Amino acid sequence: MPEWLSGALGTPAVDPVIVATRLLASLVGGAAVAGIHRWSRRASGNSAGFATTLVLLAVLIAMVTQVIGDNVARAFSLVGALSIVRFRTVVRDTQDTAYVIFAVAVGMAFGAGAPWVAGLGIAVVGVAAALLRQPVEATVPDHRFILTIRVALGVDIEQTVSAVLDGRSAPRRLLAIETARQGTAMAATYDVALPAARPPDTLVAELFTQEGVQAVEIRRPGALDTDLPLT
Repeated sequence: MPEWLSGALGTPAVDPVIVATRLLASLVGGAAVAGIHRWSRRASGNSAGFATTLVLLAVLIAMVTQVIGDNVARAFSLVGALSIVRFRTVVRDTQDTAYVIFAVAVGMAFGAGAPWVAGLGIAVVGVAAALLRQPVEATVPDHRFILTIRVALGVDIEQTVSAVLDGRSAPRRLLAIETARQGTAMAATYDVALPAARPPDTLVAELFTQEGVQAVEIRRPGALDTDLPLT
């Protein structure tokens, strides 16, 4: 390597082979985290992109750990730089948040040169996930949808939804509620289990005829990566 180039890039504090090994190990660890999540959380309804995020997150955290090393000032600088990142995706279940932290911890362990910590963590969490795993048939309805409805400000969303869904014997769970259209409307998102005999298009038509309803959207879980207010 030319002297001017080596001077500009600097001398690596850690052997590049060691860095590459740690990054590859974090890739395997991230895949293990994603595998445990996919096996134990098949009922969560998250898209396949969430598993990919867990894998990439482990590798990126391992890379960041390599950059920081033992330099405290560099650690604070990276925290400030990474704080500009904002995530729009809503993690619907607190258990999925735990898996995000799990991926961060695994990547940090590999990046810090403590693979035994990552290995033991994966083993222990895997056993815990197996013991606490709920049967799929008890948590996933056969006809499950994500319903988003927008109503005019002042209209009771829950009452509007109940007027239609209660008559269908369709259990539901509120996922999110927020303002829309610069505060002139309200939008709510539900996890709904619809009877097989009642197609979703009729639900949309019935909800749209309710007073104050401005827009209705229904989709399969994981059809979109984010829950955005209807426009």
